Amino acid sequence: MAMTLGAMAAAATLTLGMSGSAYAAEGVLTINGTDYVDPSGCYPVDWFPTSVSNNTDAIAEVHSGPACLGPVEWLVYPGETYYTETAQSVFIL
Repeated sequence: MAMTLGAMAAAATLTLGMSGSAYAAEGVLTINGTDYVDPSGCYPVDWFPTSVSNNTDAIAEVHSGPACLGPVEWLVYPGETYYTETAQSVFIL
């Protein structure tokens, strides 16, 4: 019986640890006129100058490097728009 309870506890811990791992911001992230609904992850910047409008419930990170690498150039908070000539990607969780 002790082994059964132990196995059940381990299974419950594993199941609870996996729940909630998928998350996307709610709303619309607009990069150079392209809308991303409920965005999540990294988005490339396709031309300059660039505008990033964040109408989500999360903070968007504007990166100076491609693939969301390199320093964070700016944080775009919900409801804000940021204009840049140097960003190469945008990350939002």
